[in-house]
Amino acid sequence: MLKIAWHPDYAHSLPSGHRFPMLKYELLPEQLLHEGTIEASALFPPDLMAERHILLAHSEVYWQKLRNGSFTKSEIRRTGFPYSEALVQREIRIMQGSLDCARQALKHGISMNIAGGTHHAFPEYGEGFCLLNDLALAVLVLMDEGKIKKPLIVDLDVHQGNGTAAIFEQNPDVFTFSMHGQKNFPLRKEKSSLDIELTDGTGDKEYLSQLDSNLKMLIDSIQPDFIAYQCGVDVLATDKLGRLKLSIEGCKQRDKLVLETAHQNQIPLMAAMGGGYSEDIKHIVEAHANTFRLAQEIYF
Repeated sequence: MLKIAWHPDYAHSLPSGHRFPMLKYELLPEQLLHEGTIEASALFPPDLMAERHILLAHSEVYWQKLRNGSFTKSEIRRTGFPYSEALVQREIRIMQGSLDCARQALKHGISMNIAGGTHHAFPEYGEGFCLLNDLALAVLVLMDEGKIKKPLIVDLDVHQGNGTAAIFEQNPDVFTFSMHGQKNFPLRKEKSSLDIELTDGTGDKEYLSQLDSNLKMLIDSIQPDFIAYQCGVDVLATDKLGRLKLSIEGCKQRDKLVLETAHQNQIPLMAAMGGGYSEDIKHIVEAHANTFRLAQEIYF
């Protein structure tokens, strides 16, 4: 059975001005349950991540600032959120959700966090609505425990996974692959192990062709033993911030390609949802729901 990390805090601990499109954290599990893709027993509530795990990816100085709320005004602006203790607790819970999913993936082949994908968080600061980096933490904890050795991070959000790239820039054992909009946020890109930069207006055919060829090449050359997948749906043509032109079907085919590749090669995969900013919340929920539908269909 597909195991999915979810907690009410995902949807209810955000500042009021940031509730949309964050409504997806509430609407997505409701949709999956309503249509019968999952049963209630598929959802599990993560606890809070332990400090010792957080410090595998983030500096002690930054962690103390985050815990104590001792940010400067410019540091708060950089995160995009007004600081609150509830917001930090939410973030720590999301971190544990992705770690729990990574552990579940080792047992069952796949597991998914309804939140996460916080790839703009750096070791020493947060930015772009990301305070801590769940993809990096999940991978680093499993490596620290000796459970994986050659992880591949596949980041298909429309924005480069700059924080993730920075965290692993000096780590030859972790391969970071980011396929993103060339002219989109962040203005200053970091160096992933492999960056594929897409021009504005890139549509289904070109996108899927690029992903197919590069993913196959990476699986063959790296032979990873784990995949952390950031599957943001801000690649959609309807997205306010995306600047690409993928259809909902094209986004579904993207996820199918990644999930089938992992399944066929028997590589455990943990997925985190990432971004999505379409005007109509139905587009966001439908595109994310497709990822879960595919996981259920392909793996179970």
